[in-house]
Amino acid sequence: AQCGMYFLASGTDLVTIFVGLETMAITFYILVGFLRSDPRSNEAALKYLLLGGFSSGFLAYGFSLLYGIAGSTRLRDIEQAVATRDPFDPILFLAIGAVTVGLMFKIAAAPFHMWAPDTYEGAPTVVTAFLAVGSKAASFALLLRLFVGPLAAARPAWEPILIGVAILSMTVGSFAAITQTNTKRLLAYSSIAHAGYMLLGLIAGNATGIQGVLIYTLVYVFMTIGAFLVIAALNRKDIAGEDIDDLAGLMKKSPSHAIWMLIFLVSLSGIPPTAGFIGKFFIFWSLIESQHYVLAVIATLYTGISVYY
Repeated sequence: AQCGMYFLASGTDLVTIFVGLETMAITFYILVGFLRSDPRSNEAALKYLLLGGFSSGFLAYGFSLLYGIAGSTRLRDIEQAVATRDPFDPILFLAIGAVTVGLMFKIAAAPFHMWAPDTYEGAPTVVTAFLAVGSKAASFALLLRLFVGPLAAARPAWEPILIGVAILSMTVGSFAAITQTNTKRLLAYSSIAHAGYMLLGLIAGNATGIQGVLIYTLVYVFMTIGAFLVIAALNRKDIAGEDIDDLAGLMKKSPSHAIWMLIFLVSLSGIPPTAGFIGKFFIFWSLIESQHYVLAVIATLYTGISVYY
């Protein structure tokens, strides 16, 4: 899986990138279903496999259209070809749409998020931690490389799409998380909302926005893997299960775990002076610099909801 992620972040050719993506994805299908005797793990792996294969088909179709436009699979050649076309050229727009659908699934952005809660809940907790941070970070690396590089000239076509996806991700992730009783499902919906925040930096499109996405991704990796590993540690020591109610009185049962969990959750919600606040600050500042004031206000309101859950 890690090898596939490296190809996603460093490949310069669509074929190499797609092979890296599938190397990562197929490995995760196996890891999610690793507990063969657990029906929840089996169900999670099957849902992830079916929906993952569906999204890979969209991505492969989008890549094939980009190859048709440029006559090459190299990112540099595609960038030159896209720059000479109208952003709303039907073939180019179809290619952008297909690539966007495939990538939005990989980062668990709404409305392509339906696999995340069930997969996060059913997979072994340590696998969930790896899936939640590794897959999302690598997929965002690919997203940035495609939309800031080869597809940069087509911004008028894809920016409205990403704005809609970002707002929907923050909405679905925030409001669905409020009703959850399972800690892993709550963190799954939290990750959907975080995907929306990260997309805002790409929408801003300036240097601060790209820097914000990179910082936010780095911070998100440590915050989320930390929260999941605390849950895994509590499960192994039989201190608490996966239900949120099991965390009641954790300060008395295990003060060290309670303090670590507090730090990770406070950071995930973006409260100063944590690293999560720094990531959100860069994203919000980039929106203000690029005059996306409405998006900045909406994102701030959803941050308040995230503090609640």
